[in-house]
Amino acid sequence: MATIQETTRPPRRLDDVPGWFPVLDQVLFGWFLNRQEDSGMRGDLLEVGVYMGKSAIFLGSHQQPGERYTVCDLFEGDAPDDANQAEAAKSYATLTRRVFEENYLSFHDELPRVLQGPSSLVPAEVEPGSCRFVHIDASHLYEHVHGDIGAARDLLLPDGIVVLDDFRSEHTPGVSIAAWEAVLNRGLRPVCLSTQKLYGTWGDPEPVQEELLAMVRERSDCHLSVQEAAGHRIIRLKSKGMRAPEFPPSKHAQAVAEPEPEPVAPPLPPLQTPAPAAPPARPAARRGRSRVRRVAADLLPPVVTRAIRRARSARR
Repeated sequence: MATIQETTRPPRRLDDVPGWFPVLDQVLFGWFLNRQEDSGMRGDLLEVGVYMGKSAIFLGSHQQPGERYTVCDLFEGDAPDDANQAEAAKSYATLTRRVFEENYLSFHDELPRVLQGPSSLVPAEVEPGSCRFVHIDASHLYEHVHGDIGAARDLLLPDGIVVLDDFRSEHTPGVSIAAWEAVLNRGLRPVCLSTQKLYGTWGDPEPVQEELLAMVRERSDCHLSVQEAAGHRIIRLKSKGMRAPEFPPSKHAQAVAEPEPEPVAPPLPPLQTPAPAAPPARPAARRGRSRVRRVAADLLPPVVTRAIRRARSARR
């Protein structure tokens, strides 16, 4: 996985925050959380593995009065074992707690409770049976994901929702094995699958599945398929040109934009001085006639000249 570099410009909208949080999962997070809140369900929120805060910011917007929101990540800290340290160095080298907190505070007034360290810290820090929604997106190593799923089972309320990221990516086989092992052997019931995440519960999935199916069937921007596998109804969803749900802009969205430079008018073409008018030409015919007369007067005999003049005078 390519490393995303830190950004120097504060985010103005959720999409400006680096991270992997597809539009379909934004829609599903909002739908599950709104459903819980509309039904009066209250409980704490937990995200394990926050990267730079994109999904954490979204999840934090659903924190209700009296609820506690906890996030956990190594950030720039030491991993518990060499394999986890190598994974962190490869994929999350630029991640720091400062960057996460700055991004989060761009959208919220207060930080969640931040646990800096491995996800094994969570069971001792979060009260059992207190959470309504848990998002697991930390280590991709099987041993760690297995432990995170076990912790989620103990921390969730009976009808709470757990979301497992990267359950099907080719570079995260440890997540796939741990996720489907939990379905087959540890009582996890799938609610639905997105392209990237598995949504499940240790409660009864049928009521929430029926409501989810009704919602999706009313949309034209989501592919839907339903399958049966090992006694579980599997609802598969895929975006079809889906647009992200509305999310409030950050505190930086009202920053004054740099003024655009004034447009420069093109230079005017140089003025052209009109050429002086040529003097009017003298009539050539008159000059010609005067010259002929002068020559005739000089060369013809006086008698002939006087006869010509009298003839001309008579014609006039």
